Amino acid sequence: MATYTDDTDIIRKEFKKLKEIHTQLHSKYFNQNDFDQISMGMSQDYKIAIEEGGTMVRIGSSIFGERNYQKK
Repeated sequence: MATYTDDTDIIRKEFKKLKEIHTQLHSKYFNQNDFDQISMGMSQDYKIAIEEGGTMVRIGSSIFGERNYQKK
């Protein structure tokens, strides 16, 4: 998850950094086919996540709608 903000520059910077960390860990500690997925991004920022290298995104709110947290 990125910072909860409308500032896409901040979100992009965070995803870019996450991808850099993933790449470093992958090359240093894992075989070619291991640790090859990177899950980042949610319904509101999935496009940026994909642009920055995300291979899995969480888009539940886009499919099922916003959650209702009202107490019963």
